[in-house]
Amino acid sequence: MVSYLCKYLDDQSKKKENSTKKAIWTKEGLLEAVKDLVNRPNTLSDDMVKKLSDYPELKQIMKDILFCGAEYPYNLLNSTIRMAAMFGYIKERENHISVANRIMETQLYNFFLSEELVDSKSYKAATLVKNQFIKGNTLDMELILKKFTEHFTEIYGDQKENFLEENGRRFFLLYLKPIINGVGNYYIEAQTRNQKRTDIIIDYQGNQYIIEMKIWRGEEYNQRGEEQLTEYLEYYHLNKGYLLSFNFNKNKTTGIKK
Repeated sequence: MVSYLCKYLDDQSKKKENSTKKAIWTKEGLLEAVKDLVNRPNTLSDDMVKKLSDYPELKQIMKDILFCGAEYPYNLLNSTIRMAAMFGYIKERENHISVANRIMETQLYNFFLSEELVDSKSYKAATLVKNQFIKGNTLDMELILKKFTEHFTEIYGDQKENFLEENGRRFFLLYLKPIINGVGNYYIEAQTRNQKRTDIIIDYQGNQYIIEMKIWRGEEYNQRGEEQLTEYLEYYHLNKGYLLSFNFNKNKTTGIKK
C-alpha cells in the first residue's frame, strides 16, 4: 500500500508541468492517491477478493465486523482468525479483532457493497436522483438524508425489525455510494463501530461530513448520541454534523429534525 501511494504521488509530480514535489506531496495529494488505490483494480485487492471467495468463513467474519459491529475475540487458536492475521487483514485492538487499516477497510466495504449493487433498491434509488445532491463542490447532506429517509421507508418500511436492524446501515452506504462515487471517499470510524453506533466520515472535494448512524434505543440514549457527535465534531473542527437514527417502533414519526 505504501509503495502504491508513493508511486502515485511521484508519477503525479512528473506529469504536472511546473509543479514541485512539495506541491504534490500534501494531504490533498495523499487523499487523491488513496482514492485511486481503493477504486482501481490492483494486485492487493485482487488477491484479497480471491481469498475471501476461497474461504467463506473468513468472508463472513469480515462482513460481520464491518456491517454488524460484531466483536470477535482475537484468538489465534481459531483457524479462521489465524488465517486472517496471516493474510494481514486484521489486527488486535483491545483483545478483539479489528481490520488492519483504514484503506483495507474501505476496499472491503467496496467489495461487499459491489456484490449487492445489481439488486440493490437503495443504490438504484440514489442513482436516479444523484445529481440533485451536489451543489458546486459540496454535498447537500440534509437533502441526502431526507431523500434516503423517504426511499428507505417506502422500500423497506414493511420489513421485520431484525432485518432492518441488521441491514439499515448497509442500505445507507449503498445509497451514498453512487452520489460520491469517483469524486469522494468515505470511511467508517473503527473506534465507534458497534451494534448500536457507527460513524461515517465523508471526504468530498476538500470538505468533510460526519454522520453518526445509530439504532433508536429511547430518548435518553439518543441525547447521549447527540453529545457524542458534538464531541466528534470538535475533534474534526467542524460545526455541523448529522445523526441518522433507525427507529423500529410502530408509532414512530419519520422525517428530518434540526
